[in-house]
Amino acid sequence: MQLRTRLEALIEEMLDGQIMLDEARDEFEKLYIQKALARHKNHLSRTATILGIHRNTLSKRVAAYDAQERRAASRSTKRRTR
Repeated sequence: MQLRTRLEALIEEMLDGQIMLDEARDEFEKLYIQKALARHKNHLSRTATILGIHRNTLSKRVAAYDAQERRAASRSTKRRTR
């Protein structure tokens, strides 16, 4: 299946699930960066070059994703202890 066809199917699913554009874009970027980092063994400079962004930009985004995950984990833990 071609990339465009697969993307169109995914977009249809997301629209059916009422996923907002900002959320879809943020999730796509996060996953794209995570996959690129894994492919390049978490080497920030190499990954940033492949992505076409500055290493500092990549570093800030990765830090923001980590902070989001910590907040989500913290909220999850708080709900279970109540």
